[in-house]
Amino acid sequence: MNFQIEIDGILTEIKSTQTILERCKELGINIPTLCHHDDLGSQKVCGICIVECDGETLKSCETYPKDKMVIKTRTPKIIKERERILKNIMKNHPNDCLTCEKSKGDCELQNISFEYNIINRNLENIKKYPLDSGSSGITRNMNKCILCEKCVAVCKKVQGLEIYEVVELNGVKEIIIKDGKTLEESKCVSCGQCVKVCPVGALTEKNSVTELNKLLKSSEKHIVVQMAPAIKHTIGEEFFLAPGIDVTSKMVGALKKLGFDKVFSTDFSADVTIMEEGSELIQRVIKGDGKLPMFTSCCPGWVNYVEQSYPSFIENLSTCKSPQQMFGALAKSYYSDTLNIPKEDIYVVSIMPCTAKKGESERAEMQKNGIKDVDLVITTREFAKLIKMNNIDFNLMPNNLTYDSFMGLGSSAGRIFGSSGGVMEAALRTVSHILTNGQLNQIEFQNLRGFENVKSAEIDLGEKIIKVAVINGIGSAKKVLDAIINKEVSFDFIEVMACYGGCISGGGAPIPDNLEIRKSRMNGMYLFDSTSNLRKSHENEEVSSLYKNYLKEPCGHKSHHILHTTYSKK
Repeated sequence: MNFQIEIDGILTEIKSTQTILERCKELGINIPTLCHHDDLGSQKVCGICIVECDGETLKSCETYPKDKMVIKTRTPKIIKERERILKNIMKNHPNDCLTCEKSKGDCELQNISFEYNIINRNLENIKKYPLDSGSSGITRNMNKCILCEKCVAVCKKVQGLEIYEVVELNGVKEIIIKDGKTLEESKCVSCGQCVKVCPVGALTEKNSVTELNKLLKSSEKHIVVQMAPAIKHTIGEEFFLAPGIDVTSKMVGALKKLGFDKVFSTDFSADVTIMEEGSELIQRVIKGDGKLPMFTSCCPGWVNYVEQSYPSFIENLSTCKSPQQMFGALAKSYYSDTLNIPKEDIYVVSIMPCTAKKGESERAEMQKNGIKDVDLVITTREFAKLIKMNNIDFNLMPNNLTYDSFMGLGSSAGRIFGSSGGVMEAALRTVSHILTNGQLNQIEFQNLRGFENVKSAEIDLGEKIIKVAVINGIGSAKKVLDAIINKEVSFDFIEVMACYGGCISGGGAPIPDNLEIRKSRMNGMYLFDSTSNLRKSHENEEVSSLYKNYLKEPCGHKSHHILHTTYSKK
């Protein structure tokens, strides 16, 4: 049923199931919110989205229409009430905007305060809560929390982890981690989805950009950088470009200007991952050597989840390191040995869409004799900050630059690692080619793409038909794992990404981030794939040279030593 209503003098139709806030968003009428997110809906706690109807103030997020309603969104009464709410928030909010990680556009409270000319004159040093900084990927500062409850919602409704909860102590509401734990002590997997929805600086990624900026200006190390596939189709948003646009060349230009010695691509090591993971899959499925189903191990948030919550599936994880870690391991072996640069002098930087990648680089399994595979990880947002703090005009960077050779060439199969279903599709392109001696030449697996919670298919590999699945989000993974335990489903190969949509919606991706933006990012990635002349990992010439001149064969003795790892119950 539809109703006729009036909003700020505009006559419009509205569905009976729509809130006033939702209809105003569709009409482009700006109503400020602090507890609403397009993917999560409203938590109905901030109160700043009020509108006026017949002299009565109503929360637009929970008000449904009645026929002939007359709604006003910016009357003096409304503005005064919004100002009052903002001033109350500011009374208990630290006045450290100059140094806050969420300043310069990502802080929703700051943006709304500018709009309503609310100045934080709080000169007190508010430190009611200790800083929770033990996590490798996320910093939690509850002194800045405004109790919007979006972190609670995304962790419960989307990820199914429920590490946060709302409690009331002595009449004061707080958001805590269950059982009074810190992030590090909890079952947080560092996916960073709570960071993306937090409207203030209460939840941020661990800052590594300051350290990197100093290193680039003073270090005598040979500094090489790798960029994850998703970055190429998301970083442009930080510089007012549309989501999904491929800005590879501009990124290469910016990184060269920043002073990196070599600019490489994680697309290359994603192709290497397919060679190793595809060979491992053949060993498990065809030769019966290893547990099934085999799970992908590219996503550190997913690996964290298995180690913490489902350790019985540890042996099901592929032993392959992630593309990030493979790149670092090869930089300090293959690259080091071939160019005669001591591995101790090579410093590997990763630019990733993922907060969990920071912790992955710190794992004990990812270093040997004190030398880490990857030395430092920054997120997409941190990369944008690094560019801006060095006064580089990103949009003026050239459009004809490419990665440095040797470890810079990547196939479009490696590129689509950034989308949910991409790892599976890339693996099937190569595995089907190997098992059928090139007779089965399927490239696109459309039914494994998209945002469904679980996608599945049966794939004919010549010798065997295998059952595969692609899982979006930790919450969906839990259901599938339980179903496997209860023998309700059976698969041979499963891809899991902790974040919905895959790395394009990682915890370090640009803000704002919602389903429509993620669709544009994914479309851009698959557009690149469809127009590429190199669509299979095994056809990458630089990967072929790696095996011919150094590793010899996938899953061989040398590659197993350098490119594979182990996991353990945490």
